[in-house]
Amino acid sequence: MSVHSDPRPTSETVASGAGTRVDLDIIADLVAPGSRVLDVGCGDGALLELLQRRRQVDGRGVELSQAGVNECVARGLSVIQGDADRDLVHYPDDSFDYVILSQTIQATRNPKTVLAELLRIGKRAIVSFPNFGHVSIRASLMLRGRMPVTKNLPQAWYDTPNIHFCTIRDFVELANEIGATVETAEAINATGQKMAMTMPWAFWNLFGQQAVFVLRR
Repeated sequence: MSVHSDPRPTSETVASGAGTRVDLDIIADLVAPGSRVLDVGCGDGALLELLQRRRQVDGRGVELSQAGVNECVARGLSVIQGDADRDLVHYPDDSFDYVILSQTIQATRNPKTVLAELLRIGKRAIVSFPNFGHVSIRASLMLRGRMPVTKNLPQAWYDTPNIHFCTIRDFVELANEIGATVETAEAINATGQKMAMTMPWAFWNLFGQQAVFVLRR
């Protein structure tokens, strides 16, 4: 088999006090202990390792890059090389309790199809992504007239693996379109803090730098 080169932010991006990426900490807290988990686009395996250590999950991973697969194997993780756009169809329905797509949906060729596959394979899908509607991105486009380069989107427009940027509101509309239910959601601001759950989508869309959604059918 041949998930796209890892577009996830590095561990230096919006990290917690312990040095773990904030979205990974949030995802780990959302996964029930002992669950069956598939991490799609698992990169170097940092999330899978965290889930095994903190939540004692039965974890599997899929990663496009051979270098990422090698790092995962070196960590003792069960990871295969695969493409989120092509290979998810090979997994049976309800194979996992959670299927996770962390900082990867914007790098897939067919996000709608991939998201539908996550919900077919898993009882729940957890998706995290950078919010292209954040105020700093809007300001960069308006004031500088150029595609932004930020901590969460560090590559220039011509050198990025990200091909389908979306905002938080875009993602909510996509979830509605495929008939998914948003079970819970978190937005993370520029300082790495979770935003209040009572804030409306429009506020999250403006000030949330990243988002984490838990979806179910």
